[in-house]
Amino acid sequence: MVTVQSGRAPTRGTEAQGAHKGDKAALLSGQVAQTHLSAHELPPATDLGSLAAATLSRARDHLLGLQDPRGWWIGELETNVTMDAEDVLLRHFLGILSSDDAKQTAVWIRLQQREDGSWANFYGGPGDLSTTVEAYVALRVAGDLPDAEHMKSAADWITRNGGLTATRVFTRIWLAMSGLWDWATLPVIPPEVIYLPSWFPLNIYDWGCWARQTIVALAVVSSFKPSKPLPFTVDELYADVPGLPPRADQKDPWSLAFTALDKALHAVEHRFPKRARRAALRRCIEWIIARQEADGCWGGIQPPWVYSVMALHLMGYGLENPTVKRALDGLERFTIREDGMRRLEACQSPVWDTVLSMVALEDAGLEPDHPALVNAAQWILAEEIRQPGDWQVRRPDTAPGGWAFEFDNDNYADTDDTAEVVLALRRVDLGELANKNGAAENRAAIRRGLRWLEGMQCKDGGWGAFDADNTRELVNKLPFCDFGAVIDPPSADVTAHIVEALAAEGLASETACRRGVIWLLKNQEPDGSWFGRWGANYLYGTGAAVPALIAAGVKPGKPQIRKAVAWLESVQNDDGGWGEDLRSYDDPGNWSARGASTASQTAWALLALLAAGERDGAAVERGLRWLASTQRPDGTWDEPYFTGTGFPGDFYLNYHLYRLAFPISALGRYVRGDSHD
Repeated sequence: MVTVQSGRAPTRGTEAQGAHKGDKAALLSGQVAQTHLSAHELPPATDLGSLAAATLSRARDHLLGLQDPRGWWIGELETNVTMDAEDVLLRHFLGILSSDDAKQTAVWIRLQQREDGSWANFYGGPGDLSTTVEAYVALRVAGDLPDAEHMKSAADWITRNGGLTATRVFTRIWLAMSGLWDWATLPVIPPEVIYLPSWFPLNIYDWGCWARQTIVALAVVSSFKPSKPLPFTVDELYADVPGLPPRADQKDPWSLAFTALDKALHAVEHRFPKRARRAALRRCIEWIIARQEADGCWGGIQPPWVYSVMALHLMGYGLENPTVKRALDGLERFTIREDGMRRLEACQSPVWDTVLSMVALEDAGLEPDHPALVNAAQWILAEEIRQPGDWQVRRPDTAPGGWAFEFDNDNYADTDDTAEVVLALRRVDLGELANKNGAAENRAAIRRGLRWLEGMQCKDGGWGAFDADNTRELVNKLPFCDFGAVIDPPSADVTAHIVEALAAEGLASETACRRGVIWLLKNQEPDGSWFGRWGANYLYGTGAAVPALIAAGVKPGKPQIRKAVAWLESVQNDDGGWGEDLRSYDDPGNWSARGASTASQTAWALLALLAAGERDGAAVERGLRWLASTQRPDGTWDEPYFTGTGFPGDFYLNYHLYRLAFPISALGRYVRGDSHD
């Protein structure tokens, strides 16, 4: 039984965990493939409509059964073991690591080790050096000895792949805090950056919101250069031929300039006036505390959360200080304990999961006043964010009115969630609720959301997720910027969702929507697909862009739509489904739309094809039959593959409700004869 302790969101159920039990050890190791029927084993083409309707009915009933009585849906967000390893190291650093927590976390980490000794960043992916080093050190902390077979295997893999010196900066920061690395070799992050005005290059608002919070906290931590030594060394992890730090081979002029600046900062850092440095640190701490969420987190995500806790600790905030205590208590909401194992979610997605589930059920034909939809809509309306946030630095004249991803990250509403909220709420009939006009409340919230979305449009016509015009790529050249995406430029998937929401509300002819359509058309890939920033990858971008363009009035016969359809047909797997490996972010030439078929990615392709008028096409029929043939008896689908994206190339997610919500939408639109609502 999984227990997740929570604040505003009490203990939730276990959906996601049951979705790929089977041979758990084999599945989690990434060494076995899903078992799908081959094309010749698919059900005969006797009555596709009945087959799709029956598949839809089972899936719809399963999803309805997962709704929390308070209105929301939430599935596990599965990530990689760096979350668990860094939690062990954090608790060691703070002196609060219990033997039970260390042992239970170690069980989970061991279970996900690959046969070659490494740990991957996603199911079925290749080993990752930094992830493997962090997992290895956490296991050493938990008591695993270096001469154990699984540890020797990991050490051998690490040394063959460059050793400690080839790891990312953030991994070496964790090593330095554990007494296993020299702070003097790490890039300087001066806390004085907090003073830079928002118009000045490299100010903190040039970073994406997730990176911004992380960098401010790390500036405090790196100023102290703390070390709480572990009772062992990891000399066995140095390669015979030392590896090179990430980015060391870059010859870009800005990278070289910033590397030289970093060396200068190392030389003069100890000469900074102590009073000025203390003032900068205090300003950073004030900034950090002001952005703590109600549940104790920062941004609802792991990186700024753990570094903020350490920053506060180093500045003298004790473990019983209300801010620190709330932060540590809040981590328990993200902790899953199951079968003697302990693991952490990097983030949670109740708002996102809920509105996707609402849209799916609406597509499946639930009446607008169905209790499940009404209950969900009431909860969603209560989650509207009416307070200011960092996004106002770039858009000071835009009034609040959006939604966030999580239960409590109210400082960071995002445009993607807000667009999906609009698409979900507009089809619900709230009528009279609690002595007030629920329909009027619903419409007012939708209008506020649309105004906020219009205000958050970027200068080029697209939309980023959290900020407007967060596009200054100079920050990518900094020596410590090797931990994934650090800016939030417009993306096809986010822009498409917003265009779709605006069009659904009758605003297709308005300037904001038309500019969004033009942005999408300009950013179509040469092969007819669209890049997917927040989902894997070209299938996600295309699955979002085509329905949005059709909704906004682009005719199915237009060349851009026909090119997208041809691309989708060309990349369909032999078994009838679609799949895309996450390596497509690093190597699109070999991996774009290539990978084992998954329910979520098959649904994305079907949603695009249905919107483009391909309801009777062979590709749609084969995709629907794949969904029918791979559905579990309980109505959901097995999907161990990660199809969500945190940072392209670096950090990925398995949304455990994607395998259910998106297929329901695709099946529902087919069965009801709707290409798009």
